[in-house]
Amino acid sequence: MKIRIQEVVVDCADPAALAAFWGAVMATRWVARDPSWATVDAGPLLLAFQQVPEPKSSPKNRLHLDVQVPDARAAVEHAVGLGARVLSGPMLDEHGDGYVVLTDPEGNEFCFVVDERSGWEQSQRDLLAAAPDPGEHRA
Repeated sequence: MKIRIQEVVVDCADPAALAAFWGAVMATRWVARDPSWATVDAGPLLLAFQQVPEPKSSPKNRLHLDVQVPDARAAVEHAVGLGARVLSGPMLDEHGDGYVVLTDPEGNEFCFVVDERSGWEQSQRDLLAAAPDPGEHRA
């Protein structure tokens, strides 16, 4: 079996509310398994929300989602209407590629990314293609 990331889990206060937000942002299915866990079909990964008793303790996330969208301005308008808040941007080039930093309703940061020319993704894939095989990595 190949080792892979199955899902990204976000600790939160209200899993169903965040799953509903992300399901609407991404126009995809979501389900609340029970009051402590909800999941969004964010294919190819699952995006899960797990209820925790403590509040978010830092304004800055250590991990955030980059969500690729075809039109940053339209995506931002839609997300803000659902409860998101813009933190910075948009930082878009003359072709419309770039990003906008937002927070979801519980303050978790994410970016809407426009990469229509695939410059960013391709540059990352090129670097990975030139990286050593996994057996060559040493700690």
